[in-house]
Amino acid sequence: MTDNVREYEVAVVGGGPAGLTTALYTTRLSHDTVVVDRGGGRAAMMADTHNVIGITEDVSGSELLRTARQQVQHYGADYVRRLVESVERVDDGRFRLATRTGDVDFLAEKVVLATGFTDEQPEPPLPPTGRGLHYCLHCDAYMFVDEPVYVMGTGEAAAHVAMIMLNFTDEVDLLTRGDEPTWSEETDRQLRAHPVDVVDEEITGVEKDDDGWLAGFAFEDGAFREYRGGFPMYGADYNAELVDRLGCERNDDGTVAVGEAGETSVDGVYAVGDLTPGHNQVPVAMGEGANAGIDIHYDLREFPKSIDEIEAEGEVSPDEVPGMSDELREAAREFNAAGDD
Repeated sequence: MTDNVREYEVAVVGGGPAGLTTALYTTRLSHDTVVVDRGGGRAAMMADTHNVIGITEDVSGSELLRTARQQVQHYGADYVRRLVESVERVDDGRFRLATRTGDVDFLAEKVVLATGFTDEQPEPPLPPTGRGLHYCLHCDAYMFVDEPVYVMGTGEAAAHVAMIMLNFTDEVDLLTRGDEPTWSEETDRQLRAHPVDVVDEEITGVEKDDDGWLAGFAFEDGAFREYRGGFPMYGADYNAELVDRLGCERNDDGTVAVGEAGETSVDGVYAVGDLTPGHNQVPVAMGEGANAGIDIHYDLREFPKSIDEIEAEGEVSPDEVPGMSDELREAAREFNAAGDD
């Protein structure tokens, strides 16, 4: 362990929409907060932002995250680009976060895990991500109204997504790419009662339009099928190394078991965003971050003192307030003064 240790009330691991929203709330609610982010993530790969009210379609994921980072830093949070390799509880009950570079560790009373997951990608050839290869049905189905669409995969999810896409277009193909389907007999009966064409041949080539979007796939039987885009359904690889190191309970599907505010089975540890059950959407992740941030505030805030605390420690002195650090007070004063200009 390094001797360079920075102390905070809250440490957020992961700089996506869920983690940054958590940091926004804990910082604005008076708690010294650091976001430790390795970079990347699913949101950073979004070519366009969909389904976030107040954010227009022309805003990319990287732009959205950059603005969010600037916001939380302006409020007084710290943002550090590092990979957290381990988190452990130390003797005083806090958590120590060690980074891969080894140049700095972090101590925090609360830890928020927002490390998300990585979509399992099919084998090439593939169209460009965001220009024919899409991972979010709820975000992107609207883009393909009345357009030819593929769904790629062999499991239950692939079959059901193919049927769901019939709500948006009458041209839906389910591509198994030569692999044997693993969906159930009941799902097979259901699928074959819908106008979905199951294509078993492997893809041999990809063609793009002049605008860079997918034009279609060539198949090993010599056929060429036109598609505007589609959805690979091969599952998710959860970035849950820290979850498992801490001993947080996981659900059968690999997600982290959490309470209403993102509390895990380990006291003081929260999980938000794509690590948790539910829809993998930016607004959902933001809501989970807000809930976690507010819950953490209830637990960490200095005031009001309880009757038991007052009887044990005496009344609150004017010298003890406000209940936030000098650094965060200064950041708040600067932020509010700038808003008055």
